[in-house]
Amino acid sequence: MSDFRLPLRVYIEDTDAGGIVYYVNYLKFMERARSEWLRHHGLTQRELLEAGIQLVVHRLECRYAKPARLDDELSVTAAVESNGRCRLSFAQSVMRGGEPLCEARVDIACVDAVRLKPIPWPPALAAVLNG
Repeated sequence: MSDFRLPLRVYIEDTDAGGIVYYVNYLKFMERARSEWLRHHGLTQRELLEAGIQLVVHRLECRYAKPARLDDELSVTAAVESNGRCRLSFAQSVMRGGEPLCEARVDIACVDAVRLKPIPWPPALAAVLNG
């Protein structure tokens, strides 16, 4: 499956007092990219929640290489590396002009929204993952 790309711009609310992106905001950028990846494939978080399904971060590994700054134009990628019955791994990066600033592996689990126990992917998402 090819990389999904989401263009973003760094706004003042994304930065610290020095105009550098605050470290946790890279994770927010990646969350947006995963949500838009889902939307790109015809699903939304709202639809999943209404069906009693929640996608949660199970594990995260992150490496920061260089800082992004106020007004930078960024590209955030999301690519499925592997998937199983109820978990998948995304390789993600935040880049400026093709240069990686932050890279992460994010493991996502599919859970029942009430019991918070793992459940298999809903058919529509399973079709995307196995397509």
